[in-house]
Amino acid sequence: MEMETTSQFKALDERYVMPAFSRDMAIVKGEGSTVWDAEGKAYLDCVAGIAVCSTGHCHPAVVKAICDQAHQLIHCSNLYYVPHQGDLAKKLVEITGMHKAFFSNSGAEAMDGALKLARVRTGKKKFVAFTHGFHGRTVGSLAVTHKPAIREPFEPLGVIKTFVEYGDLDALKKVVDKDTAGVIFEPIQGEAGVIIPPDSFIEGIREICDDAGALMIADEVQTGMGRTGKWLAMQHTKVQADIVTLAKGIASGFPMGALVAREDLEFKKSEHGSTFAGGPLACAAALATIDVIEKILPDVTRKGERFGKGLAAYNPRIRGLMIGMTIGDICPGVQKTCAAQGVLVNCAADGNLRLVPPLVIMDAEIDRVVGVINGALGKVVL
Repeated sequence: MEMETTSQFKALDERYVMPAFSRDMAIVKGEGSTVWDAEGKAYLDCVAGIAVCSTGHCHPAVVKAICDQAHQLIHCSNLYYVPHQGDLAKKLVEITGMHKAFFSNSGAEAMDGALKLARVRTGKKKFVAFTHGFHGRTVGSLAVTHKPAIREPFEPLGVIKTFVEYGDLDALKKVVDKDTAGVIFEPIQGEAGVIIPPDSFIEGIREICDDAGALMIADEVQTGMGRTGKWLAMQHTKVQADIVTLAKGIASGFPMGALVAREDLEFKKSEHGSTFAGGPLACAAALATIDVIEKILPDVTRKGERFGKGLAAYNPRIRGLMIGMTIGDICPGVQKTCAAQGVLVNCAADGNLRLVPPLVIMDAEIDRVVGVINGALGKVVL
């Protein structure tokens, strides 16, 4: 079958696909930290499917796990025991320090599950979330996502919520009360541009939740699965959440999400469910992904520090391989210039350049990315 060109992708997209994002490139192949467009140009990928392809593109171990399982069973539904599902739940519990897992197909679905679990086990209905936080675009997850431009057109969304300024513990304490089911937060705000709070903020959320009898719900969809140099960003602090949502890097690009929760927090039979969630292929991909990440996790922090040294002039915010730099209105121009030089980067909110490369990225690739970004910043500023 002849490969389509970018213009052919674009024509079909404009005619038949409801638009989700503006796009001008067709990526058709990937290997490690490199992807190729429809015209055959190679790029070092520091977007990684938005922090998804942590093991790199088409990691051989992940590909083999998916293919081997596809030859055996693709789907059977959760009416039956699913191959690999119990093994994966056990592994997630071990690496997160939680008690049990519930699977979903995405991070947004995992957040919807967390909202339901918090409601049904506490008997309370109110939630508190933070400004600039992003938790998904399904009805439930969107209700606790702050950005008015994407939330307000769809309200009312059926969730009683209050937003407070990210980092403001005094404001949080004023609104969390005995009727609050949970406080929802990102340990590092990703879509906001990699905003890293002090550990004292996370610890303060824990204390406020404990005082009010509210659940602490950590959205680790972007920060989890080794992205920050630990399995969870929460593990950089002294506290543990009650519920944690995961997705993105959990299965190397195979659609999957999960929530993990502490002991005595779980769904009873028939309270929640999904036809596809935790299917054989997804679980096989996730187990292989975890096996790969376990081997490279000890080196993630060092790689982030290498990025930090190379980009030091721009005061990057770094935790592992989650990197943000505030560069303002020039961000789109820098992104475009980097792409022209064969490096893919991403503009998050408020003029923040975001880098979330594969965890397998090599030192020579890091150095090339740093050189291109520095060159692009100089060129756009000039």
